[in-house]
Amino acid sequence: MIRSNVAFTPVRTEVAGPLAALVGRTAVRALYAELALHPKPGLVSPLDSGSHDDMDMATFLRSLFALRGYFRTIAAAGAAEADFTTLRDLGIAAERRMLAATGGINTHRGAVFGIGFLAAAAGWRMRRGLPLRGAALGGTVADLWGADILAAASQNPVSHGARAVQRYGARGARQEAAEGFPTLFTLALPSLDRTLTDGADPERALVQTLFTLMAELEDTNLLHRGGPAGLSFVRGEARRFLDRGGVFRTDWRADALALHHACIARRLSPGGSADMLAAAHFVHALQEGWA
Repeated sequence: MIRSNVAFTPVRTEVAGPLAALVGRTAVRALYAELALHPKPGLVSPLDSGSHDDMDMATFLRSLFALRGYFRTIAAAGAAEADFTTLRDLGIAAERRMLAATGGINTHRGAVFGIGFLAAAAGWRMRRGLPLRGAALGGTVADLWGADILAAASQNPVSHGARAVQRYGARGARQEAAEGFPTLFTLALPSLDRTLTDGADPERALVQTLFTLMAELEDTNLLHRGGPAGLSFVRGEARRFLDRGGVFRTDWRADALALHHACIARRLSPGGSADMLAAAHFVHALQEGWA
């Protein structure tokens, strides 16, 4: 179990209201842990704004404050067997609050969608006393709402990620969710667990997991910003970082910072990997406290 100032909140309760509140707090803490982590190539952190001219850590904190009730609410909706339309409408309302708080800047749209559905699945399963181990949360998302997620994706593809999916034929966040988040459960969470088991502290475990995602994920944010060449560059550099020993090298931080500066120079930001990292933190925390 992870113990540090990077909070992995255990959750165990039989009461729907407190259960939803705990799921909500766990989600917000996961997003804060991702924001506070550094170095993260091209991404906003306490270090700097990465490859972004329009946002910084304060922007993300305003967004988090605006979203503080959303994850609790969607977990409660999941516990109450809400349908896709209800969950979608909660997400749309949360996005509007996020954009109002940030002056129109998209800081957490990916998390509103991805962690939102995972939180709803957690509410659904925990209310019924069902386990969260393995890929159970992803399976619940796929089983209950997967078909509707895919149908909605074809109706209104307006985001940068959706455009990258259309232009390059990439797997997008909606396909990942509809299929039960396979990248989260077969790549991100195993990396996090393995790195912790091998003796890394939480900071290094999260960085290692981020680089693992960067090396493999078909990140639509990278495709939007840099096209296939930008995606290939980040993937290759992340693989080299891991092949050299990753965070288990004494000079790992310097290597990670070098890629951070290279991404800034190329205006690249692996936002999809960052979203998946936050989701991994969130699920890990829930799994630690629920059988």
